[in-house]
Amino acid sequence: MGLKFAVGLPTVGEFGDVGVLTDLAVSAEQQGWDGVQLWDHLLFDEPGWPVASSTVAAAAIAARTSRIRIILTVVLPRRQVQDVAQDTAAIAALSGGRLTVLAIIGSLDREYAAFGLDPDLRARGRALDERLDTLTRLWSQWGVDPIPIWCGGQWPRRVGLRRAARFDGALPTFAGHYTRNPPVADVTAAASFIRGLSAGRPDIAIEGATTAGEGIGPYADTGITWWVEALGWWRADSAARIRQGPP
Repeated sequence: MGLKFAVGLPTVGEFGDVGVLTDLAVSAEQQGWDGVQLWDHLLFDEPGWPVASSTVAAAAIAARTSRIRIILTVVLPRRQVQDVAQDTAAIAALSGGRLTVLAIIGSLDREYAAFGLDPDLRARGRALDERLDTLTRLWSQWGVDPIPIWCGGQWPRRVGLRRAARFDGALPTFAGHYTRNPPVADVTAAASFIRGLSAGRPDIAIEGATTAGEGIGPYADTGITWWVEALGWWRADSAARIRQGPP
């Protein structure tokens, strides 16, 4: 499978607006990007920041684009799985089969505790496994065309990536990934670990940042299948970087 390129979009702060997210996704499609990845949050660290519904944004993007893949992050342990199953089935149909679900346990304990849910990581992991089983069962019962599932996990921890190896792909993260691109050696090791456990040929995506005209060099030889260009409020050039096209 060839290497593909997505734009990674937060859904908070200046990006916490479904209209803004949809316009950026449309621009990404026009400029030759292969996909768009949406965060999933209810709250965020900065008080007062708006937070957009990633599910609504994914539906809007599906309606206004025709080619790019929509990689929808879902913090599944804090959601009602039957609602996720229904919403994702509808978005997949609306997009003509362009949806990938990225199932994770989430990065903010507060998004659990503030709503009466158990923030314990082990509890979240167990809930994620249970909900993934239910999600795939409901899709099957409803006759939903296969929707690829990726899972997240931080390398060198293995639990999340073992889970990913049972499904269609993984988006591993690495220490310090908000401030620097991951070391090539770590990406190679994570990709090898996932592929060694998988019965198929899973997608492997990593996040990083490039400038216009810059390639991704050695990352292309690590076995990854997706590069997610990490965009956000910390990058003044986010909209411009999308218009410049993929690495």
